[in-house]
Amino acid sequence: YMHKMIEAPNKDKRGEFSMVTAVKPSIITQGLRYCLATGNWGDQKKAASAKAGVSQVLNRYTYASTLSHLRRTNTPIGRDGKIAKPRQLHNTHWGLVCPAETPEGQACGLVKNLSLMCFVSVGTPGGPLTDFMRQRDMELLEEYDPVMNPNATKVFVNGTWVGVHKNASQLMDVLLDIRRKGLISFECTIIRDVRDREIKIFTDAGRVMRPLFVVDNDPRSDSRGTLMLKQDHVQRLRDDLTILAGGEMNGMSEEERDANIFGWKGLIKNGVV
Repeated sequence: YMHKMIEAPNKDKRGEFSMVTAVKPSIITQGLRYCLATGNWGDQKKAASAKAGVSQVLNRYTYASTLSHLRRTNTPIGRDGKIAKPRQLHNTHWGLVCPAETPEGQACGLVKNLSLMCFVSVGTPGGPLTDFMRQRDMELLEEYDPVMNPNATKVFVNGTWVGVHKNASQLMDVLLDIRRKGLISFECTIIRDVRDREIKIFTDAGRVMRPLFVVDNDPRSDSRGTLMLKQDHVQRLRDDLTILAGGEMNGMSEEERDANIFGWKGLIKNGVV
């Protein structure tokens, strides 16, 4: 249609370019239907180059098999290769990947399953955090003079060296505090490497994370060295189970449900995990 429009010798005969005539809605619909039905993601005519297994039929044999299927991960390496390294357990899998659940045979160790409480980060912008640290006495890289301050701590945001800070422990306390208060996303990872004098902050998407209990390490606190999780938090979670079992939440929207129950978001808001 487009060729016909361009090559038309007479401008008057050409008329306006009509999107409705050019693109038939059935082409898009049929294409999506085919991809979702077969799992071959790509053009139907180029089926050989299409990515297979993108959409799958959810396994519903048992509740456990459904959970397992929803948390399955795939390593895109040829199954026929006899290389052992990608199939073996690695130290960094600890707490994130199930060490036992993997298929037998040629996909062994290449298809893994995330542990039940793992989640994948959605990601937040790193720019506002850099601006915040700059207001908290962080020197930008362009302004830094290594002769004047040789022992400064480097600050990295998503792998990029953005600046240096003289008082690393104070910056760490401030960053952890604003994360506990919910001013920045709970998904932000803040790591301090004392030996290498580095603070690494990650806010990007696609990181596999797991929940951890928070320990109160404030020197001024009476309960220093103990968990932030207290008996009343556990009781509120038990109350949630009673509310959910009673069926009072049926028909409520997600926002109303979050407002009425303590749950996971309540634990994060209270700085317990």
